[in-house]
Amino acid sequence: MSVKSRNIVCFGEVILRLAVPPGSFPLQVPQMDVHVGGAEANVAVALAALGHRSRMISALPGDAIGEAAVSELRRHGVDVAGIARGAGRMGLYYHLAGGAGQAAEVIYDRSDTLFAATPATDWNWAELFDGADWLHVSGVTPALGPDAAKAVLAAVRFAREQGLGISFDGNWRGRLWQKWDSDPAAILCEIIEQASLLFGNHRDATLLLGRQFSGDGTGRRREAALALLDRFPNLDHVASTARHIVGTGEHHIVARMDSRVDSATTDPAIIAPIVDRVGTGDAFAAGVIDGLWQGEGLNAVQRGLALSRLKHGLRGDFAPFGRAAVAQASQQALDVQR
Repeated sequence: MSVKSRNIVCFGEVILRLAVPPGSFPLQVPQMDVHVGGAEANVAVALAALGHRSRMISALPGDAIGEAAVSELRRHGVDVAGIARGAGRMGLYYHLAGGAGQAAEVIYDRSDTLFAATPATDWNWAELFDGADWLHVSGVTPALGPDAAKAVLAAVRFAREQGLGISFDGNWRGRLWQKWDSDPAAILCEIIEQASLLFGNHRDATLLLGRQFSGDGTGRRREAALALLDRFPNLDHVASTARHIVGTGEHHIVARMDSRVDSATTDPAIIAPIVDRVGTGDAFAAGVIDGLWQGEGLNAVQRGLALSRLKHGLRGDFAPFGRAAVAQASQQALDVQR
């Protein structure tokens, strides 16, 4: 099958994850695992590995740590020309893996970073989006503060004016939103009004639309998706996953995608063992985007599930899997049910 390559730009903050080794309390052992990541950067890396031209738009300190992060993205085939350098700090977060009877936890250290403090007017969208077909953003970026929220809104509006496809991943981050005086639903709705593809479930719909959805399982998810498609007329598709946690080392995931006239739902994929859950949602997003670009329509959801499944077995934030690995995982993932 010939691969249809596209040009995507991803706008968001590149960050560091400092992970406490599994089975340890913070600082119980004198080490942490460090990974470069960020929701949008994760998508950029995954799509570059699948043969697309990915460009990252961000801002990082011009010091040794910032340059190391840029080099890591470049190593994975991402175009880093859109990453501005300057004075300031890089965002990071601490990841506590959790364990038996204890949930994993994220502790953010992302206040007043160089990226979050960059005014919307400092981004030259015409130059940064030159040659692009698609823009990917997420709900993490507007949660960082007023400047970042204005910037992502300006980005999606410019992209819509230029006729680009736009994907938005809800990625709700309550701990970031509560750090500043904001109206998350209003801000997110303004952004999603420009999008053509939304990654979000019934919980996101409740936040955005201010209403609950009845029933359970597929009925509730279909109701929520249709409500989102009705509220945001530029949307073509809504994609989501539902995760059933059997135990710390085994999860079952069902993925679905909805349009106004139809939907597709996968059978449950058994994920075990789980090496690293971080970045699996971004892998799902990248797989769905790629599937749509390959003309798979609603069946793109299976490609998203396959890539997410692979990411669960790889440590770090990125999912740099090639097409052969994704194709093999797709065969092992169960058939789409309509």
